[in-house]
Amino acid sequence: MELLFYVVPCLMIAGFGSAAYLLVRRARRISRTWRHGLTAEGRCLRMYTTTGGGGGDTSVRTTVHHVYEFTTRDGRTQRFEEEDGPATVIEGDFVTVRYLPEQPQRATALPPAQGSLAFGTGFGLAFIGVCVAFCTVFVVVAHQMFTESAGLVP
Repeated sequence: MELLFYVVPCLMIAGFGSAAYLLVRRARRISRTWRHGLTAEGRCLRMYTTTGGGGGDTSVRTTVHHVYEFTTRDGRTQRFEEEDGPATVIEGDFVTVRYLPEQPQRATALPPAQGSLAFGTGFGLAFIGVCVAFCTVFVVVAHQMFTESAGLVP
């Protein structure tokens, strides 16, 4: 039974570590695309929203999705989907797309905003850090409780 108090928080820490890695990887990819990417004119083919939450006392989160299409400099037509873009872009609108020639499928239509990207990534990492710290403190306190009880718990 004691093992559960060690394994679950350690698995959560591993999950938080994975989330932190993915968050930093996404931020680096977008930043690199903004700095070194080529630009092309793209067109919004589809815009839709998805919702989540809203059960009980939780709030509803709405996510805006866009499907874009553009032509690379070497003449290939490329489509990609992007979340959390501006709600002011609707189907049929033309946008500036930035892409890396070696990965045109990972293009972005988000306008460059290094400060906003850094702030969002930093906030996400800080939140993950707080969660990891909580799990760590939980494991330490549980270990101290089990050590001090010295078998008193059946």
